[in-house]
Amino acid sequence: MTTLTRDAAPSSAPAKRARRWKPSEVRAGYAFLTPWLLGFFLLTAGPMIASLYLAFTDYNLFTDPQWVGFDNFTQLFQDPRFLQSAKVTAIYVLVGTPVKLVAALAVAMLLNMKHRGQGAYRSIFYAPSLIGASVSIAIVWKAMFIDDGIVDTVGQFFGMQAGGWVGNPDMTMPMMILLAVWQFGAPMVIFLAGLKQVPAELYEAASVDGAGPVRKFLRITLPMLSPVIFFNLLLETIAAFQVFSSAFIISGGSGGPAGSTLFYTLYLYIRGFNDFRMGYASAMAWVLVIVVGVITAIFFKTSKSWVHYSGDAR
Repeated sequence: MTTLTRDAAPSSAPAKRARRWKPSEVRAGYAFLTPWLLGFFLLTAGPMIASLYLAFTDYNLFTDPQWVGFDNFTQLFQDPRFLQSAKVTAIYVLVGTPVKLVAALAVAMLLNMKHRGQGAYRSIFYAPSLIGASVSIAIVWKAMFIDDGIVDTVGQFFGMQAGGWVGNPDMTMPMMILLAVWQFGAPMVIFLAGLKQVPAELYEAASVDGAGPVRKFLRITLPMLSPVIFFNLLLETIAAFQVFSSAFIISGGSGGPAGSTLFYTLYLYIRGFNDFRMGYASAMAWVLVIVVGVITAIFFKTSKSWVHYSGDAR
């Protein structure tokens, strides 16, 4: 009997060589990429690099930039209106984003049930997301909440004190949050897609074990939706930091009353295009980039403890 030595062992299949692209194919690829590359370098990367330089200068759009180092950044944290804008934006993000996601998930769960006219209901609930960020909707929203507007009229009918929300510093933030929540269509559609991926067998097994609706939601729905929740939470948080058009229209570009609608991006616009302090505004923009980047990193770091993907060994 002959033994199979290492030398006689069958050799493994040769590794596949990487395909070499023909020069003509490479040129064609870059030709198709050219519009995107031009847009990226001229409209995104170029302005970002320019704003980074301007953040360290005193620039008013009419004279040459004068290098001032970190003066713009140090002045930021001595500016009461900057601190006010940061506070207003933080409240909007911390309150508005969770409320919007809760509303989106609740409606998605209702739409996930089988009933007649399901497609029509989905379209109706999604429609505000298509037009919610427009100037026209902000104008209509302001008209609804001003003195003697429809909201004020209905509120007086139910015994509430007369007076519009727009001119009341205590009511402008709830009004802005309501506008954000009204635009829950985009995260709702994503939640609905995630709910479709939850196996029905899990709910059936839980029913056999005597689990009720609340326990099914906490033990099955939320864990299975955790990747979708993470995705929506991240996108909506970043979007909330960038709110501008609605605050600009409702406040008339001033951030009033009493600074209650002075969102970060609105104050950035005021400093850059009203006061012509473009260097100061560029410094504000880069502070916002850093803050959003840090928050995004925190989200990804903490997601390991509560986001569960199918196939995880945890």
